[in-house]
This record gives sequence, structure tokens and C-alpha cells, in this order.
Amino acid sequence: MAKQETKGNIGVTSENIFPVIKKFLYSDHEIFLRELVSNAIDATQKLKTLASVGEFKGELGDLTIRIRTEKGKLIISDRGVGMTADEIDRYINQIAFSGAEEFVKKYKDNAAAIIGHFGLGFYSSFMVSKKVEIVTRSYQEGATAVRWSCEGTPEYEMTETKKDDRGTDIILHIDDDNKDFLEKDKITSLLEKYCRYLPIPIAFGKKQEWKDGKYVDTDEDNIVNNTHPAWVRKPSELKDEDYKAFYRELYPMADEPLFWIHLNVDYPFNLTGILYFPRIKSNMDLQRNKIRLYSNQVFVTDSVEGIVPEFLTLLHGVLDSPDIPLNVSRSYLQSDQNVKKISAHITKKVADRLEEIFKNDRKAFEEKWDSLKLFIQYGMLSDEKFYDRAAKFALLKDVDGTYYTLEEYRKLIASEQTDKEGNVIYLYTTNPDEQYSYIQAAKDRGYNVLVMDGQLDVHAIGQLEQKIEKTRFVRVDSDTIDRLILKADAPTVSLTDDQRQALQQVFRSRLPKMDKTDFVVTFEALGPSANPVMLTQGEFMRRMREMSAMQPGMSFYGEMPESYNLVLNTDHPLILSVLSDEEKACTDKLQPILSDIKGWEARQHDLREAQSKKKEDELTEAEKEDMTNTNRTLDELCGRRDAILTEYAAGNKVVGQLIDLALLANGLLKGEPLSRFIRRSVELIG
Repeated sequence: MAKQETKGNIGVTSENIFPVIKKFLYSDHEIFLRELVSNAIDATQKLKTLASVGEFKGELGDLTIRIRTEKGKLIISDRGVGMTADEIDRYINQIAFSGAEEFVKKYKDNAAAIIGHFGLGFYSSFMVSKKVEIVTRSYQEGATAVRWSCEGTPEYEMTETKKDDRGTDIILHIDDDNKDFLEKDKITSLLEKYCRYLPIPIAFGKKQEWKDGKYVDTDEDNIVNNTHPAWVRKPSELKDEDYKAFYRELYPMADEPLFWIHLNVDYPFNLTGILYFPRIKSNMDLQRNKIRLYSNQVFVTDSVEGIVPEFLTLLHGVLDSPDIPLNVSRSYLQSDQNVKKISAHITKKVADRLEEIFKNDRKAFEEKWDSLKLFIQYGMLSDEKFYDRAAKFALLKDVDGTYYTLEEYRKLIASEQTDKEGNVIYLYTTNPDEQYSYIQAAKDRGYNVLVMDGQLDVHAIGQLEQKIEKTRFVRVDSDTIDRLILKADAPTVSLTDDQRQALQQVFRSRLPKMDKTDFVVTFEALGPSANPVMLTQGEFMRRMREMSAMQPGMSFYGEMPESYNLVLNTDHPLILSVLSDEEKACTDKLQPILSDIKGWEARQHDLREAQSKKKEDELTEAEKEDMTNTNRTLDELCGRRDAILTEYAAGNKVVGQLIDLALLANGLLKGEPLSRFIRRSVELIG
């Protein structure tokens, strides 16, 4: 009997679907191997299903899928159900149909392992091939083998052929632009990436052994996949070492994980997987994209944004759900109800696991806190439901290394750290070494100080202030100790305006010029035992600058200069001594200038009061000139006054030493100024 030969056009609605496939259907050409191997798995699983329900009575035999190269060709072979000519026509020539969908409908109770869609998935092969052939023989008794071929146009040829065994060979004639897909290392890397955990053995080449100074092939197949990975096994079958071994398999160079969650859900969606809590480093970007998404053990992606909440992308591990298709768009993920349910479920399971560890072994939880902190804060900041759960086990650590829950800490400090407005003040440090003297001053008052030195702490602080009523976080160096927690009106500074002005100029003139840094001299009566000079930095602007480093929309805060207050303690003997010495040295020179300044200030006040009653266009040129001359004269007098005080300050070693001590306490004294400070200190001691 003569062979039957059929020629025709593939049933597609587009004039030519192949350019679409090559350019737009798949974003990455390498995906073709995943699709073809998945189809081979699919065909093999179908046969196993048919055997399990008695519709295939033959021997299953060796079901290994084999991949090989041969003279410019890449060949993927299986011993699955195969196809008849009619099935090729339906599943290959009519692209709109999907063999797997039809099969699942018929065997829905037994086809849980069926992967994907043997329609467009097959056509991904044309992304790398100038010609594709199918040689296939159905499992059905008496079936005739068929050869189908196509050269990347809607035209195909189909003819009867010989094939000794059931199953399908997909033969790719790799085109000139994609010859790298014939290289052993390239194929191995793709199989490692996409097929590492497929449920049917996949053989590529032979295992090798070292012999006579080189590696040589053995007779044993090189099986590239683990058909029964940890996440498809029952948790009761696994020990801690099994979970750790699987983690090492996934991430050979990573540190041992903190702990893990084994997911196993079959309603209202299907989801399995193992999520590991890594020892999180401070740089989040290095930790992302460590969760691998599978669909029935077929690798889909390691970019899981949209499938899990953003903060959970810091976890490592595997998720597997047949409810997520192999090829999906970002918009699909954002709108699909199953994906939303999976995302919510994972968040709940993570929160459950953390709370369980906290309740059952708080000591172990505290020991892991420094690694967990970034992850938990990220979750609380980005997911409202997670915040509600995590507020029970999120911890605060003080400078003594003691850990508290949010509720415990508020109870601890409420009695001592409540200001006159009824706000509970949470004092914190971002650097216990640099801010040591401020911490000690707070502890001497009976206050507790938290350590908030993490990457997300500045954002977490803002959130807690919003969530917890009448709460303020204040860095321990943002003000003097009496003003950090203001319990009564501050003591009055008993200096005249002239004395204030004199001290301001004396100290201001000795302050260093630093790039993008401003200093303001202020006065407080802190008592004779407090430091004579302190540097403080206002909480709001400093916090805004820190937040701007992580939020591009706030970058204008980052461009603003750092602002420090140089606080002079007007009760301290050294400050009073500087004032007294300045008055002795400068009074004779300053007195006539100060007298003139007062007179011109009075004239300026009178002119302003008179001119404020008129509109701008009602002022005469004489009135405008009078004001201009008055302002100019005042500026000149103030300049002369400041010059006298600056000259005096330049020769006062105590002023320079006090300023340098304040800068040193805040880590701002470096380089040559630090060297000069040390030499001057030695001279003063001598």
C-alpha cells in the first residue's frame, strides 16, 4: 500500500503566525526547550493516566525523555501517547485547539499531572529552527507512524513513515542564528534552569568518569532532573536536614536558612512549595528574585512580583501552582482571582509561622531578629494586613540588647517618658558609638534608648507614629536632654540681647565651613553640671533627609544642607567665663558701636511703622532712600561689631576647643582639624 502524503496550510487566522511567534509570543527564545520538554512530559503523563484507568493495557516500560544533538539538529524524544495523523491535524495544524485541555476534560479526575497546552507551546520551536519535524506513533493498537514537517511558513507536509515504538520525536533543524542551542553546555544550562524538577526522568548524554587523564562517557544515562523534589513530598516525610539539603541544592553558596514554611494547599486553589527565610543582608536588591515559580514542576519564572506580595520577594524557595499558566502577562497576574487568593494565603501562612515561632520559642525568635527585622518591617510597611498580624511579634531592641514587643515597650517607658502634652517619647539612636554621650545623658535621667540603625527604621518610625496614638520618636541627639522629653517649660536664659549677640558671633565665627552643612548658635540654661556646648540636629529635617535616600519623590530633601544647632549652656562656668572675658576685652571698642546700632535700629523701627501704613506706590523717593540709607548704615555698624568679636574669638583657645569637642562628639571633626585639636589639647594640658 502506497504511503499517504498530505500537504496543506496550518489553520491560523493570521496570514503568517511565525513572525509573531518569533518576535512577540515569547520574550525569550530559550523558552522553546521548556515548552517542548513540557509537551513530552505531558504526553508521558497522559499515557500513565490511561494505564491507570485501564485504557492502555501495554507495558509502560522506560518512560525516560531523551534529548540529543545530531548534525545541526536538536531532538527531543518521548515514549508517551504519540499522535495519529488526525491528532496532528487537530493539535498541530489547527493551532486554536489544545490537546491537553481536551484530555483534561475527559480525564479530569486523573489528570492532575497534565502540563500545559500542546498548541502554541510546540510552535515556540520555530523561534530557533529553520525547519521542524515530528515523527510520531500513537499508543493505539495498529496505529501508523506519521512524519510532519514545516519550514516556518503556514505550509506543511505530512506523510506515513516507520517508527518502531510509540511516542514522539521532535526534530529541530536549528537555524544559523541560534547554533549555540546545539552546544552541550548551553543545553545543559537550559535543562538545569527549566527542567530541573520535572516529574519524568530526562536524559541528556551519558554520565562521565575520569579515565586515562580525561573524562569519558559511561553506559549510564545522565539524568538531569530530580523527579521527586522536596516540595512535592509530604511534610511528614521530611526532616530538618532534608529541608536544608534542598535549600543547598537551590542556592549552593548561600548561608543556612533561618527556618522555612512548607505550603500544601488543594482548596480553593492548588499550591505547594517551600519558602525559606534567609539570613537577610541589608541590601534588599541582592535578595530579590530568589523564589522560583513552577507549574506542575515546570519552571515558569524567578520574578514573582504580582504573584506574591512585594515584601515576600525577600524570601527564598519554590512555589508550584497549576493554577498559574506558564505564559502570563503582568496585567494578567494583577487581575487574576486565583493569583490574588494565592498571594493572600502565602501572606497569612508567613505571618502564622512567624507568630508560631515567637510564641513557642521567643528566645530563638529574638536571636534571629536581626536577620528577620528587615523582612518584617518591609512587610509591615507595604501590607496593611501583615502589619496587623506582625504588630504582635515585631520587636524593638534597646541599647542594652533587650528585646520588647511594641506593647511591652510602651508599658515600660510610659511613666518616665511622657511629655507635658501627654505624648510618649521613644528615644532612639542610629549609632550607639557615635551618639554614646547623648545615650548616657538619657540613661542618667532614667530613660530607655532604642537602637534603630536598620535600613528601613526611619520608615518604620514614621509608621509607628501614625499607628500608635500619642507617640513620637526622637533621636537622642536631636535636642538637649531637658528638651528631648519636655515635661515643663524650659528654664529661662538670663542673657541680655547684646550678650546673646556677642556669644553668637564669637562661637559662629569659629565654626568650620563644611559643604552642605549649616550651623545655628542657640542658648539653653542646662545647669552647671551639663556639657558647656552641644551639637544637636532637629528630628524632622534629618529624618526627611534619611527618607529621601530611599524615596526618589523626596529627593529635594536630600539636596538641602545638613543643619545643626550649636547649643551653648548659659549655666556652665566655661560659657560664663568666655562671656566675661569677651566683655573685658571688647566693651570699650564695642560700646560706641552698640550705642549707634540701638539708635539706628530705633530709626529703622519708626520708618517701617510709618511706611507700613502706605502702599508701595504711595511711598516717595525720599522715604525709600531714607530706608535704604538706614539699612545700609545698620549693616555697616553690625559688620564692624562682628569684626571686633571675630578678632577676639580668633585668639580665644577655649572657644575653639569647646566647638571642636562638640564636633568630635558627633563625628564631625576629621582630617586636619582633628590633628589641630589634638595638638591644642596637648598645649592646654601643658
